[in-house]
Amino acid sequence: MTKRNTQQRRHSIVGYVNEHQQVSVEELAQHHATSEVTIRKDLAVLEKSGLLLRRFGGAIAMPTELVKADNSEQVSKRKLAISKTAASLIKDHNRIIIDSGSTTAGMLRELGTKHGLVVMTNSLNVANAINEQENEVTLLMTGGTWDPHSESFQGQVAESVLRSYDFDQLYIGADGIDLERGTTTFNELIGLSRVMAEVSRQVIVMVESDKIGRRIPNLELAFSQIHTLVTDSGITEEDKLKIEQQGVQVICAPDTQIQE
Repeated sequence: MTKRNTQQRRHSIVGYVNEHQQVSVEELAQHHATSEVTIRKDLAVLEKSGLLLRRFGGAIAMPTELVKADNSEQVSKRKLAISKTAASLIKDHNRIIIDSGSTTAGMLRELGTKHGLVVMTNSLNVANAINEQENEVTLLMTGGTWDPHSESFQGQVAESVLRSYDFDQLYIGADGIDLERGTTTFNELIGLSRVMAEVSRQVIVMVESDKIGRRIPNLELAFSQIHTLVTDSGITEEDKLKIEQQGVQVICAPDTQIQE
C-alpha cells in the first residue's frame, strides 16, 4: 500500500464517518476492502489529528462544537507558548512528572537549561527526547501496560511505580476544562493521571484556551487537585475568574511568545 493510497483511504474514512456519524471497524474494513487491523491503525492516526473520535469497536464523527476554527500553525504556536511558560516554573533539581501529550512534550526543548532534574514519564516519546539531551536528566519510566489510544503506559503496574516516589510537580494536559468540575478527557483510562496528582506537591495543567468550557463526560482531575493552569491569552476574563475562584492559579502565556 503506497503512502498516497493510505492518505486516500484515511480521507475516505473521515468522509464516511462524518456521513454516517457512527460506524464500526468491521463496516469500515468492508467498505474500504482492507483488514480491521489496518482500519484500527487508521482510526488511531485520524483521532490523533482531531478528525474523529474512536469508540469501542468503531468511531464517531467529531462533535461540531469541538472542531477547532484555528489553523494548525496557530494552534502549534499556542501550544509552544504554553509549554515555554510552564517550563519556566521548573527549578534546578526539581523532581517532576511529564504526562504524555503534545502540549506537555513541547516543554522538552526548554529543559536543556535546567540542572539536576529527575523526570518521570509514561510516554516513550518524552523518554526518548529526554534521553537525547546533554544536561544529564535522571530519567524514570512508569512501565505498565501500553495503551495505543494515548500512546503511553497505563495500568496498575504504572500506578504502583509512581507510588514509590514523590515529586515536586506534575505537568499534564487535558482534552477540556469543565468550569464547574475540573479537567475532562475522552480517554477512559484516568486512574494513572489521578495517581500522578496524588504523588505530586504541585499539579500544573497545560491547556489551550479553546478547550476551556468543554464539558466532556470523563472527569480526570477535580479543581481541588489542581494548583496551576497554564493557558494562552485567549482565555476570557470571566472564565479566568471562575477558575481562580476554584482556588487555581491561572497563568497566561504572553502574546509575544505566540507570535515568535
